Amino acid sequence: MRRTLAIALFAVGVSFAQKVGFVDAQAILDRMPEYKAAEQEIERLTQQWQKEIDDLYARVEQLFQQYREQEPLMSPDMKRRKQDEIEAEERKARELQRKRFGPNGDLFKQREEKMKPILDRLQQAIQAVAQEKKFALVLDRSAGGVVLYGESAYDLTDAVAAKLGLK
Repeated sequence: MRRTLAIALFAVGVSFAQKVGFVDAQAILDRMPEYKAAEQEIERLTQQWQKEIDDLYARVEQLFQQYREQEPLMSPDMKRRKQDEIEAEERKARELQRKRFGPNGDLFKQREEKMKPILDRLQQAIQAVAQEKKFALVLDRSAGGVVLYGESAYDLTDAVAAKLGLK
């Protein structure tokens, strides 16, 4: 009786077994020219925006140095106005930094705008390959080490790259 039950449970388990594959999405992205171009554009914007912010902070530093040099000669009213000017410039720099690099800032929006079509294309290719090869689930090996080991027969990276027309 136990043997029959064990065989029956094994047969049920096998009938529900699903094929699970994996891809290295980052390796595929690194081979996509449009991904490289988007990364370069984002890097260019990041450097440009960081320079704007650095220039504003340099202006704050310059104003502060001028204030320190001229402070002994200033009236209390002049000191207050100069301090207000320095604080306003510093606030302006912080606001620009938040606008460019903060949550939902310009960098986030640019990255989303430039990467979404590329990631959608990759997702569609993964889905197409998985359906063609009858895989029920595809994991991403590059996403934080989700796949610690996988037989090469279940690695769909090259098939997805080929589907995208990559070498």
